[in-house]
Amino acid sequence: MLVVNSLAKHIITPNARLDILSNINFHIQAGESMAITGASGSGKSTLLSLLAGLDTPSSGQVSIAGQALNTLDEEGRALLRQNKIGFVFQSFHLISALNALDNVMLPLELKGVKNPQEQALQLLQRVGLSERCEHKPLQLSGGEQQRVAIARAFAGQPEILFADEPTGNLDQDSGEKIIELLFQLNQEQGTTLVLVTHDQSLAKACQRHFQLDHGQLLEINQ
Repeated sequence: MLVVNSLAKHIITPNARLDILSNINFHIQAGESMAITGASGSGKSTLLSLLAGLDTPSSGQVSIAGQALNTLDEEGRALLRQNKIGFVFQSFHLISALNALDNVMLPLELKGVKNPQEQALQLLQRVGLSERCEHKPLQLSGGEQQRVAIARAFAGQPEILFADEPTGNLDQDSGEKIIELLFQLNQEQGTTLVLVTHDQSLAKACQRHFQLDHGQLLEINQ
């Protein structure tokens, strides 16, 4: 599902070259779950952006479902993200002017899915928010907003889901519920999970655990 070969990212400054990521190599099978941990500033979010095609590497290659990202232009990468990729962000990234139902419906409408409202309602029910569907993000708690974000991410039935610190802004109880929900949906839909996290319990729940240190990605035996 996800194949990474010799991936590197550097930035040229007036005084020197800053190497953020160096010679990253790994592959993840369809349906597997993978956690990436590391110190703040180690490049975890940069790596996630490269894997999802939101940023371009300095060298190396990322392939998703057999499609090499470096062979696609921006429109092609956007289409790939629309059809095969889901996202969950630490800061939720919900549209504040839309209620929960409309936030979940949006990716379905963009894909031209029939009966998007019915599917969105089913997803909100699945994450325990059917009674909050008309509430806007500011009327929801952090845990509720993250559940809406997860419902939205899974709405298009993505083949791979990228999550950047999905429990980072939540209390322990809400975070545990979000972890349980992510893995339930992962098992039901067979979605590949790639999670960036500081949460060791979340990392241990994944089938594979990688640590990013000084630009190098090393797999840790669970």
